[in-house]
Amino acid sequence: MTEKLLIIGGVAGGATAAARARRLNEETQIVMFERGPYISFANCGLPYHIGGIIKKREDLVITTAEMFQKRFRVDVRIHTEVLAIDRHNGSVRVKNLETGEEYVEKYERLILSPGAEPIRPPCKGIDGENIFTLRNIPDMDRINAYLDKGSPAAAVVVGGGFIGLEMAENLVFRGIKTTVIEKLDQVMSPLDMDMANFVHAHVKEKGVDLILGDGICAFEENDGRMMVKTDGGKSISCDMAVMSVGIKPETRLAMDAGLALGETGAILVDTTMRTSDPNIYAVGDAVEVHDFITGRKTMTALAGPANKQGRIAADNVMGRAQVFFGTLGTAIVKIFDLTVAQTGMNEKTAGKGGTPYLVSYTHSGSHAGYYPGGETISMKLLFAPHTGRILGAQVVGKDGVDKRIDVIATAIYAKMTVFDLQNLELAYAPPYGSAKDPINIAGYVASNILKNDVENIHVHELAALDPEQYVLLDVRSRIELKLSGHLKGALHIHIDDLRDRLAELDRDKIYITYCAVGYRAYLAYRMLVQNGFAAKNLSGGYETYMMAKA
Repeated sequence: MTEKLLIIGGVAGGATAAARARRLNEETQIVMFERGPYISFANCGLPYHIGGIIKKREDLVITTAEMFQKRFRVDVRIHTEVLAIDRHNGSVRVKNLETGEEYVEKYERLILSPGAEPIRPPCKGIDGENIFTLRNIPDMDRINAYLDKGSPAAAVVVGGGFIGLEMAENLVFRGIKTTVIEKLDQVMSPLDMDMANFVHAHVKEKGVDLILGDGICAFEENDGRMMVKTDGGKSISCDMAVMSVGIKPETRLAMDAGLALGETGAILVDTTMRTSDPNIYAVGDAVEVHDFITGRKTMTALAGPANKQGRIAADNVMGRAQVFFGTLGTAIVKIFDLTVAQTGMNEKTAGKGGTPYLVSYTHSGSHAGYYPGGETISMKLLFAPHTGRILGAQVVGKDGVDKRIDVIATAIYAKMTVFDLQNLELAYAPPYGSAKDPINIAGYVASNILKNDVENIHVHELAALDPEQYVLLDVRSRIELKLSGHLKGALHIHIDDLRDRLAELDRDKIYITYCAVGYRAYLAYRMLVQNGFAAKNLSGGYETYMMAKA
């Protein structure tokens, strides 16, 4: 008898599993159930169609049920919901949402890819017809229909994560005055505050009103407009709202079937993506996986890991032993002219888990300075204190951020150290990079810390310093001071004059050297300590200070 494989849910996890299973076995009967009308679509592209950047709606549909069925000979049943799993009898109860018909389908193996659903907080008025979520193409269609018909002048986006900020950007592109409300004190929680401040400054510059540290409590109507009420007592008038406060894994089927859930509340799977039932696998946003660096349990709602898990589950179903090695949570987002990316650990996760770490900041050019169009790439690197193993990175800039975060993610996966970053031979031509790439520079700076070639002090430590003992030493040019300001009480000596003016310094003081981004301050630090002075270097320089204090 030909084995039957059922797959519940499509998109990145389920559709990938179905295609992979067919490539490995021509004889297996494969049935895929999808509750909606689309088995595979580019959900990451949805905001950009709303904003008019992706012009054609059909470009978001990766494949149709008919195309998939013809190419892979998979029995695709759209508009079909699986109501229950009967593990004892190896069957599922299914409902055709178009006809209302219910029936039972048998299986030998089952792959769950139910995904996740948007969180809708229990607020007064939350079910209003002009309050939207964005998770799939029908959601996008509803938003576009409202925009085209209602011509809203103002919108509120609730939630400052990836989707929330992408929606804010694209609503602005549609000419809509937009306010973002975020309950945390920063947007994009995978970033540390000092790096998130780059985003805060940029979205405000683009005209987005940003309300941080405040949640919503109600939606009310006033003179034909919607009033969004916040916990902090604010009232924002708008015509529409988009809820983007997060997602939760869809685990109802798994729970009702008695499958084990993990400590995060998602479906428990092993490294082969097998659930607590040996005949059932699960993949995607609904499963609990482990962090690649720490081994701790986590969830990740990213297309890349879901795609890999779908392939791995299919391999194991078909007898090919494969394992999922864990996730780094590598992600990137475009926010107007800014690109923001992160991978691995941040300071919050490292501190929460008790992982020892050191931090370095660098601000490097995206390509050679003499070639026009270069932009600053700001990079925060986390690494282990003794070994230098790379733990995580956050990168913000306008150009070249994507390839740098990918190099760091690859380096973490390969368990490389900051010393390895110094030696990487990366592509260089003036339009694309520098002879010393920002990755190399990050490696040099972090390695200097580990080799005790520099002793850094971070921005958040400045406030506790005794002004009788410590002296801030600004080594930038006078024109830089006039243009961008300086730290209060700082002594100014240009780096090129410092060696000749050492006699003016007090050997009983500790000097905190700083410049714009750190290089000249490092030179000043080396000059001072080799001439018998006590010194520390302000990591990341004045630019990091300004962003941290924004």
